Amino acid sequence: MTTAKKAAPPSERRADLIRHAADLFAEKGFRATTVREIADAAGILSGSLYHHFDSKESIGDEILREFLDDVLAGYREAAAGTQDPRVAIERMVRSSTAALSRHRAALTMLQNDWAYFSAQKRFAYLRAAMREIELNWIAQLERGKQDGHFRADLDARLIYRLLRDILWIPTSWKQARGKSWKTDEIVDGLLRLLFDGITAR
Repeated sequence: MTTAKKAAPPSERRADLIRHAADLFAEKGFRATTVREIADAAGILSGSLYHHFDSKESIGDEILREFLDDVLAGYREAAAGTQDPRVAIERMVRSSTAALSRHRAALTMLQNDWAYFSAQKRFAYLRAAMREIELNWIAQLERGKQDGHFRADLDARLIYRLLRDILWIPTSWKQARGKSWKTDEIVDGLLRLLFDGITAR
């Protein structure tokens, strides 16, 4: 009989490393985080980390790719099966919120270290992914203008930027007395503001 702790399977250890690294990247910044800090957080030696990733950049790459793939998959699914741009946009808002809640650390990485990532050749796909995200939104907004769902004078690019920045704000706001809004409440409020405005009819 042995009391030795059984080692985690490689796939489990790799996922654990990614989680710890993502938390550190979000907290300290990608550039400021060292491989040793990631290994220490995961409870392994620095050398052992290289059995799973060849560099810190490889870890960041996996975190960001998974995030953007999730966002884009959600947008494609949102637009599929409907010709109504309002329905598609509502689905995209809800899909965005769900994806961002799953990838908070990746979002923080993009926001805090965009200048670094966008200047690196291995992260060139980030600009392409962000462009595809933008085109998904603009396509639905423009379609809504053309078929009369949305105002003809709507600036699709500006509306996209406003929506993106609102959606990318963390959804953990608290009121002064400590009350917090649930994610669904925030989404519903945004959709009412977007489609109905605040002016009484």
